[in-house]
Amino acid sequence: QVQLVESGGGLVQSGGSLRLSCAPSESIFSFRAMGWYRQAPGKERELVAIITSAGTEDYGDSVKGRFTMYRDNLKETVSLQMNGLKPEDTAVYYCNAKREDDSGLHDYWGQGTRVTVSS
Repeated sequence: QVQLVESGGGLVQSGGSLRLSCAPSESIFSFRAMGWYRQAPGKERELVAIITSAGTEDYGDSVKGRFTMYRDNLKETVSLQMNGLKPEDTAVYYCNAKREDDSGLHDYWGQGTRVTVSS
């Protein structure tokens, strides 16, 4: 079973920065894409950022220009640099990995790391 180990969440003031990291238990090259999703209380889980094995990036509209995703092929980790944090960014952030095989596309999830932005 794939494990995704997240780190870097915490409490920060509005306008501050945080960096989240995710390390998979299997080779990063075995995944079609890796990314971050978040879920705020009472809301559905939403895409924050994703990067494919080819290096293509995509971001949720609410974080474009503020968040940047990085992929380190040597350390085999992905990171999410979050700048200009706002109270509405408060959520549990989940690392996600997508792997495709003969049976289709499979999603793997980390346990989540909490980000709280105070106003």
